[in-house]
Amino acid sequence: MNNNRALIIVDYSNDFVAPDGALTCGKPGREIEQFIVNRIEEYNNSQDDIFFTMDLHYEEDTAHPENDLFPPHNIIGTSGRELYGRVNDIYQRIQYNDFVHFLDKTRYDSFSGTPLDLMLRERNIKDIEIVGVCTDICVLHTAVSAYNLNYNLTIPKRGVASFDENGHQWALNHFRNSLGAAVEQ
Repeated sequence: MNNNRALIIVDYSNDFVAPDGALTCGKPGREIEQFIVNRIEEYNNSQDDIFFTMDLHYEEDTAHPENDLFPPHNIIGTSGRELYGRVNDIYQRIQYNDFVHFLDKTRYDSFSGTPLDLMLRERNIKDIEIVGVCTDICVLHTAVSAYNLNYNLTIPKRGVASFDENGHQWALNHFRNSLGAAVEQ
């Protein structure tokens, strides 16, 4: 029942959200969990496409540019890379639906080096909603690419979080004022 829309959940992993995560955004990340679960349920019930995009790193990968910026995180094969909490629970339940997709990404941007744009276009999807973490890093870079690829954007304020409140607020304004995104309250 594709309504030409998709939900993209960015990096909602244990390392980015759990209290003991390697690069956690802390309480703000956990506070958006129920909102994300509700959005997944709505898209699942309407059989609209759902994309889980997940940061992927390898242990001792000295060539990755993030190594100089952040501690090791989302290492393949670790529990830190698993989806967090109830988002993981719902993913386990719906993952075999043909409209649910899981894409690994090795850069902030969910489009960079992934088949995301091709998959959206194959499905005639024009409207995307982005939720997840971190607002001012991976969500931001994904949103900029989506804008440059001419997608209509919704980025719910209650569905994104960051460890940097100033960066979070700046990104929300950027989504609205520079990308023309609907930033619902």
